[in-house]
Amino acid sequence: MNHPIVTREKWIKERMALLRREKTVTRKLDLLALERQKLPWVIVEKAYTLETASGPVSFSDLFGSYSQLIVYHFMYGPDWPAPCDGCSGWAEAFNGTLNQIQCHDANLIAVSRAQISMIERVKESRGWTFLWASSFNSDFNADFHMSAKTDTPVTVGDELITYDRGESGGISVFLKNEDGIFQTYSAYNRGIQQMNGAFGYVDLLPLGGN
Repeated sequence: MNHPIVTREKWIKERMALLRREKTVTRKLDLLALERQKLPWVIVEKAYTLETASGPVSFSDLFGSYSQLIVYHFMYGPDWPAPCDGCSGWAEAFNGTLNQIQCHDANLIAVSRAQISMIERVKESRGWTFLWASSFNSDFNADFHMSAKTDTPVTVGDELITYDRGESGGISVFLKNEDGIFQTYSAYNRGIQQMNGAFGYVDLLPLGGN
């Protein structure tokens, strides 16, 4: 390994210089979070019904007792032999930690186009407990640009969404109040990296993601 080896004093000096740059980025991320919260909302006019292990459930009911809902769009097509490896890693990261999100008046669920019987088999084999719904008989995935009939990339605004066997990954955020359900945020492909805590740990490693 060809890497500089220095004294402790030199290392502390270099580390403090990097810390100052890290704090600058952290402050910028804090400001970006505020801008994200100020985004306008768009009403969800279609009444979606998704399949769960308990049967059909309206999209509204998937909020549970919370006013906000985060949907992780899990890449798992109805003809796939297994779900996306990357999405499975995401599921491992948020499985069992939903109470931290629910403390902030929000629920988090996963949605895939795979049939619910396929989803339940994967959940059982992995020991996952989060709610994972199927949009197999719904336009939900297509309407939110998470499924397509081909792998041709789609541009939404200035963002390019890519597909693998007709499926893409991402996160959508919704709010429900007395006036209806609103989409408040979305992110696709690599735009969701920051929401996976495991990637933050990997970025600390001297070899990075190798």
